[in-house]
Amino acid sequence: MSARFSRRRFLTTAMLASMAFAEARNARGQETDSANLSPDRILFTSQGKTGLINADGTGLRYFEFDVPGQATWQPGGFFSDGRRMLFLSMEPRRDGPGRPFDEYYHKTPTHLWVYEFESGSLTEVANHERIAVFYTPQLLLNDERLLVQVVRDEGAQVFNMKLDGSDAREFTRLGEGVPYGFDLSPDGRRVACHLAGPSGYQIWTSDTEGGNRILVAGHPNHLYFCPQWSPDGQWLAFQDCLYRQDPGHDWSDLCVARPDGSELRTLTEGQSLWFGATYGNPDNRGGGSNVPVWTRDGAVLCSCRLPGSKVAWEYQPNRPDIDHFNREYKPDLARGGTELCRIDPENGTATRLTRSDPPVWDFRQCESPDGAQIAFCRARTGGVPGLWVAQADGNSPRLLTNGLDDRGADHPQWLPRKI
Repeated sequence: MSARFSRRRFLTTAMLASMAFAEARNARGQETDSANLSPDRILFTSQGKTGLINADGTGLRYFEFDVPGQATWQPGGFFSDGRRMLFLSMEPRRDGPGRPFDEYYHKTPTHLWVYEFESGSLTEVANHERIAVFYTPQLLLNDERLLVQVVRDEGAQVFNMKLDGSDAREFTRLGEGVPYGFDLSPDGRRVACHLAGPSGYQIWTSDTEGGNRILVAGHPNHLYFCPQWSPDGQWLAFQDCLYRQDPGHDWSDLCVARPDGSELRTLTEGQSLWFGATYGNPDNRGGGSNVPVWTRDGAVLCSCRLPGSKVAWEYQPNRPDIDHFNREYKPDLARGGTELCRIDPENGTATRLTRSDPPVWDFRQCESPDGAQIAFCRARTGGVPGLWVAQADGNSPRLLTNGLDDRGADHPQWLPRKI
C-alpha cells in the first residue's frame, strides 16, 4: 500500500475531531470552581460553519467570522486555559474538473486562527515562514507549539512549530508516509498517531519532536487507525479495518495495546464498528471517519454495527476518486444501522447505550466534561444527521438541532467547563 492509497485522509474533519477530543479531555482534567461554570455547551459543524448550543437545547448560534475569502470554518483543539481554541478555515477549492483528489486538494489555501471566547477576537497564527499553502493542525502540544501537517506536490509532512509558524522542525520526513489521527498522552510527553505508508497503516508513538519512535501495531493486511490515549496513559485504543475486503473502509474492530506495543488485543470481532460514516442523499451528503473515544472512567464509546447492516452509499473501488467520497447512492441496498456501545477494555464486554426501532445510524459519540451525558449524531438511512444528547447510560435521548437550515449537524465536541 502506498501513501497515495490513503483515501481516508480526512485532513480537516476527522483529524480535527480527534484533536479536539484530546484537548477537551486534557482541559477536563483541570480543577474548576463549579460556582463559576457556564452551562455545558457543544460545538458542531454544519454546512461549512461552526455552531454552538447548550446541552439543554437553548442558546443555538453560529459563528460568523468577518474574514473575506474563506469558504469553510472548522473547530480545532482547546488551549490549556479553556478559553481559547484553534479554528481552521479554507478558501474556495482550487481544482479542475475530473481531477483525482490527491492532485488538487493541497492547492487550496488554508489558514489557522486562535479564537478567544470572552472577547470574540480572532487572530491568525502559523503564518510566519510559511512552507506551503495547505496547512492543517494536527495537535496542540502546549500553548506555544503545535503539530501541523504541511502538504506540497512532493507529499505530506508533519512539522513541530511555534504557534506563529516559526521554528518549524521536521516531525516526519518526506517519503515515510502520511501521519495523522494524532493524540497527546495525558502527561504531555508522548504522541500517538497512525502512519499511512508503504507498509500499511501503522500505529506509532513518539516524543513530541518525532523521535524515540515505537511501533505499536502494524500489518500489511490491516488498516490500524487513530489511536487514543486512555485517561491514565496506560493504554491506546484504535481501530482495525480489513481494507482488502472492505476498500471503502466502512467497518472496523476495536483494539487496545500498551504504548510500548505489548498486550495488543482485539476487543470486538466481525468488523463490528462503523468506521467510515456516510450519510445523506445526493443533494445533501456527508461523511468522515468515526473515532472510538475513552470515557473518564476508562471505558471506550463506539458506534456498533447491527448484524447484517449495509450503508446506503456504496464505495466504487474501480474508478478515480475525484471528490474524496467516490460512492454511489443505493438506498434500496441499505439495511440495519448502528447503536452506541460502551466497551470494557478489560474483557471486551459491550453494553448497548442507544437503540431505535426502526434502526437508525448513531455515531460520532463523545462524553460531557462531567461524564454525565453523551453527545452524538443520529441519521436515518438517506437522511442527514441531527445532534443528540443522552444520559451517560443512553437513557433520555433528545434532539438538539438538525443543523443550519435542517441540513445536518456533525462532529460534536463538548467545550471545556473552564469557559
